[in-house]
Amino acid sequence: MANRFRWLALGLMPALLAAGGALAQQAPIDLAPAAAAEKPAKLAKTAAAATLPAAEAVARANAWLDAMRVMTADFVQVGPDGRRSQGELSVERPGRMRFEYTEPPRFEIVADGRSVAVIDRKLDTQDEYFIAQTPLKFLLADHIDIARDTRVLSVADEGNAVTIEIEDRAALGGTAHLTLVFDASTFALKRWTVIDAQGFQTVVTLSNLDLATRPDPALFHIDELPANQPGNRRR
Repeated sequence: MANRFRWLALGLMPALLAAGGALAQQAPIDLAPAAAAEKPAKLAKTAAAATLPAAEAVARANAWLDAMRVMTADFVQVGPDGRRSQGELSVERPGRMRFEYTEPPRFEIVADGRSVAVIDRKLDTQDEYFIAQTPLKFLLADHIDIARDTRVLSVADEGNAVTIEIEDRAALGGTAHLTLVFDASTFALKRWTVIDAQGFQTVVTLSNLDLATRPDPALFHIDELPANQPGNRRR
C-alpha cells in the first residue's frame, strides 16, 4: 500500500509507470484555426454545445499557466480506491514544487529545479527522478506551451469549466494521460486527473489559490541521502 501511494501521492506521478494502452492510440486534435471548423475537438458528453473554439481554449489555458510564476494552494486528492488525502501545494517556476500532505502527514513530494523526490517519512525512503522524465516538466518549465510540448487529445467547454485532455509520451515508463480542468472565466487551473495504464484514476482539486506570495525557498530543498543508504533510489 505504501509503495503504491508513493505514485498516487503526486497526482501526476502515476503516469510514470503507465504503459500507454488504448489511450496512447487516440489521435490529437488539430488546433489550427482553419481546421477547427472541419475537425472540432471532441466534446464532453453534455447537452450543451461548446462555445469556445478549441484553439482559443488551449491558448487561454496556456497563457494562465505560463503567467503563473508562483502559487500556493490547498489541495484535495482522491485516489482510485476512493481514499482522500489533502495538504498544501507550493510552486515557484521554473522547476520548483512541493506537495506537503497533512492527511496523511508521512508523504512529501518536492521538486528542486532539477529533480523530483517522493519522500516517505515513515519508511525513511526517498525516490528521485529528473523533472524532464516526469509529467511535471510542462507545468514547471520556464515557458509553457501545451500544444508544443504535449498532444492535445480533446477540448470541451462545459459552461463553468473548460476541460483539456493531453498526452505526454516522453514521461519515464510510458505515456502520461492527463485531464486539466480550468475555470471558464479566469482559466485558473482547478483540477487535474491522471489515468494510469490499468485504468486507475487519481484526481487532485485545488482551492484558495494565492498567485502573489512567493513561497519560502526552503520548501523546495531536497536532502541528499548517502548513495549507499537503503531507500535512496534515483531513477
